[in-house]
Formats: sequence, C-alpha cells, structure tokens
Amino acid sequence: MVCLGNICRSPMAEGILKEKSQHLNWTIDSAGTSSVHEGETPDYRAVKTLRQHDIDISKQKSRPFSLADFSEFDLILTMDNSNFEKVISLAPSVEASKKVKRILDFIYPDQQEEVPDPYYGGDSGFDSVYSLLDRATDKIIEQYGE
Repeated sequence: MVCLGNICRSPMAEGILKEKSQHLNWTIDSAGTSSVHEGETPDYRAVKTLRQHDIDISKQKSRPFSLADFSEFDLILTMDNSNFEKVISLAPSVEASKKVKRILDFIYPDQQEEVPDPYYGGDSGFDSVYSLLDRATDKIIEQYGE
C-alpha cells in the first residue's frame, strides 16, 4: 500500500486489508513515496476512524517506499495517480512494474480513480477514504484470496 507520506491512506489500507485477510498467509505493509514522515505513527484521524471499525493501526510506523519492495511483494497498490507514476518510475524492470496497480482499479477498473488525500480536510474525509478502501479491499480478497 503506497501513498505520499504513509500516515493517512496507505496505513488505513494496510490495516483494513490485514484485518480482512487474517485467514490468509499474506504479508501486508505500507509505505510512502516521500520520507517526510518517516518513523511517525499514522495521523490521529486515521487511527480514530479505523478504531471505530475495531481496527488498530496506532502502532504502525511510516517508512519510505524502497526498491526492495519490488522483490518483497507480489502486488504494490498505490492510492493515487501521482504515487502510481512515482512507483512505476522506480521499477527495476517491466516485470516489476506489472506488480503496481491503483487500489481503486479493483472497484473502478480502467478509470484511474484516486483515493482522495484526507490530510487537509476534516474527519468526514477519513470516513470517505475508509469507505473506498473497505470496498476495494473486499475486491482484493475476492480476486486474490479465495
């Protein structure tokens, strides 16, 4: 799961997918294309929103996306087009670039829809992000987990 700072959208996506995939042997992590928040916990509003759905992301720590992620993970899901382009530009091979997808492509195929960044908005933005990620992660489980 990749967004810009790894303190809002991608930690939320990580937490939601981890919760839903407990019965699967998956390794799920999140990162940011920027290291500006490295080592920080998720935004308090992201933590609060997920806590309302009985998911605890309070112990996650922001980390920057790295080239090692291409070999560590089978699927790299970005939250928006800018981060998609950034991650694709880092891919060491065509094969590695095929691992990169937009998370909302699972509910809006071929539309290049983006998970909005709720950082500068209020609590309702985090609720909307939760709703989008909840639907997308259901489709991910449906496609890869069954």
